[in-house]
Amino acid sequence: MNLENYFISQFKSANIGDDGAFIDGMVYSKDAFFENIHFKTSWMSHYQIGYKSIMVNISDAVAMNATPKYALLSVAMPKDITKSQMRDLAKGFQDACAKYGVDIIGGDTISNIKLDITVTIVSKSNKPLMRKGLKRGDLIAYSGTLGKSAKELKKLMNLGKIHKNSKFVNIFLRDKFIYNNRRFLRVGMDISDGIFSDLQKLSLASGVGFRFYKKIQKRVGCSGEEYEMLFGFDRRFKKTLLRRAKLTKTPINIIAECVRKAYTNRCKSHHFNKN
Repeated sequence: MNLENYFISQFKSANIGDDGAFIDGMVYSKDAFFENIHFKTSWMSHYQIGYKSIMVNISDAVAMNATPKYALLSVAMPKDITKSQMRDLAKGFQDACAKYGVDIIGGDTISNIKLDITVTIVSKSNKPLMRKGLKRGDLIAYSGTLGKSAKELKKLMNLGKIHKNSKFVNIFLRDKFIYNNRRFLRVGMDISDGIFSDLQKLSLASGVGFRFYKKIQKRVGCSGEEYEMLFGFDRRFKKTLLRRAKLTKTPINIIAECVRKAYTNRCKSHHFNKN
């Protein structure tokens, strides 16, 4: 068990284990976006930082088939941040929230040695999409393409530059696909820690393993912060989902089927990396 899973295991609640907690028709989710962990200010403008910090949190709502309604922001800012940077940061928050009709209702601001952001999203769902529920024979798929986020991060770490529309900076969510096809999906989650690590979460939740149809390279399987959708469904809906995915221009990649066997994650933990 890695350190993240060990820490989470200390809390005993039936509401822990998904992208958010579903309680009385509402989904509550929260993620951190910290300088020198998730980004560097030399990589992204303050507007881009604010925008992405909201989008990665809305991603959790989308992944659970929930409509985001409200946001609470906690922002720790360095003392040398300028008023112009503050305005850009706030504009990033506001534009991302406006895109999904989210109302910023409060939060907290404190002084810090660097820029650290924590966002809570409150969403509504009549039929949430959970991680538990896979059955043997179900198919596993993901949307879009994987591997670009890690490739672009490596470029930034080597002092290179990436395009302003790079997936690392400007993520694209699959909300229309999820909202339109929830009734055909058994389980789902967003790919934030790499597909190999996130498959482990589905495996543990449902007690199944996977038989892969083709090999996925480790550099692709361990690429985090992709924010594509990982989902499972009854194989009877394969043709239906492939056909309906075209309506929202969502590329679908069917990679495995669920079987009775152990699953081994080939990636190191992103959250407790010793490097």
